[in-house]
Amino acid sequence: MTLETNPGADLSNWRTPPFHVWAFHHPAEILPVARIAGSASPRPLADAPRSMAEFRVTGLGGQTFDWPGFLEATSTDALVILKDGEIVSETYANGNGPVTPHILMSATKSVTGLICGVLADQGRIDLEARVAEAFPSAAASAWGDATLRQLLDMRTGVVMGPADLQAYADAAGWDPIAPDAPTPDLKTFFETTTTGRGAHGGPFSYISANTDLLGLILERATGERFSTLVETLLWDPMGAETDAQITVDRAGAARCTGGICATARDLARLGQLVADGGVRDGRRILPAAWLEDLWAGGDRQAWRQGQFAPAFPGREMSYRSGWYRIDGDPDLLFAMGVHGQNLFIDRARGLVIAKLSSIGNPFDPRVVTLIHRGADELCRYLAD
Repeated sequence: MTLETNPGADLSNWRTPPFHVWAFHHPAEILPVARIAGSASPRPLADAPRSMAEFRVTGLGGQTFDWPGFLEATSTDALVILKDGEIVSETYANGNGPVTPHILMSATKSVTGLICGVLADQGRIDLEARVAEAFPSAAASAWGDATLRQLLDMRTGVVMGPADLQAYADAAGWDPIAPDAPTPDLKTFFETTTTGRGAHGGPFSYISANTDLLGLILERATGERFSTLVETLLWDPMGAETDAQITVDRAGAARCTGGICATARDLARLGQLVADGGVRDGRRILPAAWLEDLWAGGDRQAWRQGQFAPAFPGREMSYRSGWYRIDGDPDLLFAMGVHGQNLFIDRARGLVIAKLSSIGNPFDPRVVTLIHRGADELCRYLAD
């Protein structure tokens, strides 16, 4: 772990420059977190370094970046690239290191999706059940008649106005709360928010609250904390090297939409597990059919009509169970979070790219485009 000094980051500024650079790898010093223990038998990652001297990628404005330039332009904090399960490139900056957990932001949704897959395969949740059945105390909410599958695929018709968004932010605990404001937790928010009801099952509509509600449903269905589910169903069996964390609300419920903090190496291990079809050392950890559905089960029309399609022009894409898929060459499955958190999987080439960043803008189209062009070029550059 790093010994750097807090530059003044606190709950009021931890996601804004310049404080975010430090805060993104010190979340437990700002937010309450639950531990996700690493494995007693970490998956080894052999070193097989490749030269990046000839790597080049062109950004939106026509500027060409070499490898150091690409890393700097995309505010890279940690990056681990695996080829056939071996580390071909690894780099750290801004106080990060091999055992430094870094917040994944909305790439957390992809982990939540995998946990849903395991629990559905075990018969412990029914994704076709409606929220009113799975979480009766939220039956009167805007989510009440949505299915768990619609939560998972961002296809609820919920519309959150400014007051709802503020109440949700207060409940999640990532921001200071006004002295005269109520201090609910996530469960209370979903039980009391009744506005913004719309038709479910339509175009992709990105609502982070969907995944936090799904996390509460998983905890209710299993009687276990989400952190425990991640630890026992994924982190331990996949061979995570380092403890992870997940931020929690005032009642201890996990922020399943964005709160996981993990090392780039363990994020890469997760990507490798997905690339390997959910199997480690002959033991099945993730359901094969669930993983195949990540690649093939997304609704392309829902994506084309959805709110993120304009940000990825010319891309044939879909979203399924917390994961994005780009259908092309390379054919990529990826997890994505604001400020530049990404996990790219090119299973055809055996490549996994885990990239953690501290971009100042939550979603900067120019930088996001550069990251994606960089991922495409890395898949080609490291193919042999």
